[in-house]
Amino acid sequence: MADDTERYAAELIPSDYASWRYCIEVKCGLALKPGFLRSRIAVLSDSSHEETRRFARLYGDAHLKRILAWFRQAAAEA
Repeated sequence: MADDTERYAAELIPSDYASWRYCIEVKCGLALKPGFLRSRIAVLSDSSHEETRRFARLYGDAHLKRILAWFRQAAAEA
């Protein structure tokens, strides 16, 4: 990741899993702990949840699916 740190820092929207982790852990300062991951997966998996609908409106369904997949990948690695 060290080689791509500048790219990750410059991205406004993460383009891949490593960039997403950098965004969450470095830019946002959040720890990807199991409880946090489970709660985000639950919300983003619920198409009736207002937060999920808002995310899909702002970023599109394809990006929502990518983000959800990255949360699931992080959960599998935890």
